[in-house]
Amino acid sequence: MDHTPTETTAAAPIRVLLADDQALLRSAFKVLVDSEPDMQVVGEASDGAQAFALARETRADVVLMDIRMPGTDGLAATRMISADPELAAVRVVMLTTFEVDEYVVQALRAGASGFLGKGAEPEELLNAIRVAAAGEALLSPAATKGLIATFLAQGGGADPAAAAATAGSHAQSLAALTGREREVLVHVAAGLSNDEIAGRLEVSPLTVKTHVNRAMAKLGARDRAQLVVIAYESGLVRPRAE
Repeated sequence: MDHTPTETTAAAPIRVLLADDQALLRSAFKVLVDSEPDMQVVGEASDGAQAFALARETRADVVLMDIRMPGTDGLAATRMISADPELAAVRVVMLTTFEVDEYVVQALRAGASGFLGKGAEPEELLNAIRVAAAGEALLSPAATKGLIATFLAQGGGADPAAAAATAGSHAQSLAALTGREREVLVHVAAGLSNDEIAGRLEVSPLTVKTHVNRAMAKLGARDRAQLVVIAYESGLVRPRAE
């Protein structure tokens, strides 16, 4: 059915780029995404290099990026996208065989907004695209707990010297945060939503959002996922074993 003239001001559909070396999987994702009125597939890539090129060409809003691909893998492609100022608005959702695996921390450090297991339900995938497009972190409580567990297993970083240097750099950046911004950051690192943080601090969700946005700006974080990584790498929040 044709849209009425009054609907022409509706938001443009979310532009989605699919990056996976399995053509069958890409086809399934394409059918699913294109069936939604608020999103459309604007490109398909079979490796990371092609994904980066298409991200520049199509100006996709969200890239569904498989971690393991031949040639340039998803991690490298995500780093390339994150490092390109022209692609600052592009959000990357990493697709993994398991929701939490050894690449998750690397993916978030590379600039991914979050991750999703390939076995996720269709509605989960579609929600992930919408969440990422809105600039939120795709980190469920379970995923956040898994991320913390991974930090524990890795000791915060495979290279102690590099980890120490990173912590020092982040610590300097944290000095620019206000006390309330640091407090909000701790809650973000715990996987709490803006509404949950607002309840804890007895302020409005909008106020929390403002603090989160200011913290991201001061710390150079693309989104909430990056804030979680920074909070742990800096030592502001320390993982605890269950």
